[in-house]
Amino acid sequence: MTDKYDVIIIGAGPGGYVAAIRCAQLGLKTACVEEWINKQQKPALGGTCLNVGCIPSKALLESSERFEEIAKHNADHGITVDGLQIDVAKMVARKDKIVNQLTGGIEQLFKANGITWLQGRGKLLAGKQVEVTAHDGTVATHAADNVIIAVGSTPIELPIAKWLDTRIVDSAGALDWETVPEKLGVIGAGVIGLEMGSVWRRLGSEVVVIEAMDDFLGAADRDVAKSAQMQFKKQGLDIRLSSKVAKVEAGDNGITVTYNDPKGEQTLLVDRLIVAVGRKSNTAGVLADDCGVQLDERGRVVIDGHLQTAVPGVYAIGDCVVGPMLAHKASEEGVLVAEQIVGQKPHINYDAIPWVIYTHPEIAWVGKTEAELKTAGVEYNVGSFPFAANGRAKAMDQADGLVKVLADANTDRILGVHFVGPLASELVGQAVIAIETECSAEDLARMTFAHPTVSEAIHEAMLAVDGRALHAVGKKRK
Repeated sequence: MTDKYDVIIIGAGPGGYVAAIRCAQLGLKTACVEEWINKQQKPALGGTCLNVGCIPSKALLESSERFEEIAKHNADHGITVDGLQIDVAKMVARKDKIVNQLTGGIEQLFKANGITWLQGRGKLLAGKQVEVTAHDGTVATHAADNVIIAVGSTPIELPIAKWLDTRIVDSAGALDWETVPEKLGVIGAGVIGLEMGSVWRRLGSEVVVIEAMDDFLGAADRDVAKSAQMQFKKQGLDIRLSSKVAKVEAGDNGITVTYNDPKGEQTLLVDRLIVAVGRKSNTAGVLADDCGVQLDERGRVVIDGHLQTAVPGVYAIGDCVVGPMLAHKASEEGVLVAEQIVGQKPHINYDAIPWVIYTHPEIAWVGKTEAELKTAGVEYNVGSFPFAANGRAKAMDQADGLVKVLADANTDRILGVHFVGPLASELVGQAVIAIETECSAEDLARMTFAHPTVSEAIHEAMLAVDGRALHAVGKKRK
């Protein structure tokens, strides 16, 4: 047995490292276990999100969007460029530099807050002891009064499409290609599939996305999903719904994907394939049989309403528990647990957690969809406003899409706000504040928004709930 801590966190992703920092801020002796080895073969903090997820994907999305902007959209501004080229290797190197800066920043935060980084794979034993197997195979056991399980998630590998060098990869593998595939297949039209497909389409790939579900972006509001799907089609992103993959074969001429759609069996030949069919909790080997913590049928840690397991003082957060696999959700849960440990009464409103897809156009929402309200039997009013009628969006050449608001028909309280269009990832923050503070549509309709800004579309959508949008013709609500 080595040192005893007030808190040990297993996992240093967005949930774990934030929990560690907050625990240390609150005066708790804190250690954090993390096993990640980065691209440079060095230990790193930040988990999937910072190393091969949220941050590197956004870096590539930004680079590819700039390339496409110059190649296809600047001529209308009177800007022409001859001999445009993309140095993919340099683009990837920039991505790696950003990742290293941010993960290194977390290491500095750990040092500044006096957090001990236990490098290796953590395992919870009975009696709130944590076994850490270091990268060299040595094993040490540490004790704590409290343990937070924050082990995150891993990509799901299809038995019929096993990872194969650089040709059949998960989203992490698609971050490091240094050449542009001529034809790219993507299995899965979710957040990851759409974002990674968008990166390589912008750089010149012919991209085909195969999705088993009948509906595009089933979790999103139907109006938003329909608008986004139309825009992706215009861009050349070939999304094939109701298509179930049956077989994947790698050969000398490429990768053959056999799938079944409503017309029967189809085949697709691609150069490379991204498998993005979802993620699963990274709980394999994390819990000793006698530790007292249980897993559900999907491998997630079983918790109560306070994120505590069946063992008092043992908590779990983030991707390894029930709920959306979102980095910001994990971070807030980490803060909540840290503050609970010292006796505070924190709270998370799970109805006010935003979702964002960083495609072009961006897609974002918070709160309920129309389908959810109908299922729940809630009476509601709808207000929407197109970016086509927004001056700033027009000036930005990003006038496709809309803002849609759902408000309670009896109280006018905002129940959901949905975006597809420019800066949706930033605009959704205003909607989060509105829902968190229990605003009505009338509250925002009476506020003053700067002109010209894309946020004026929120203002107009709130006005439209009552049928009085100023810059669009709509039906007056009775």
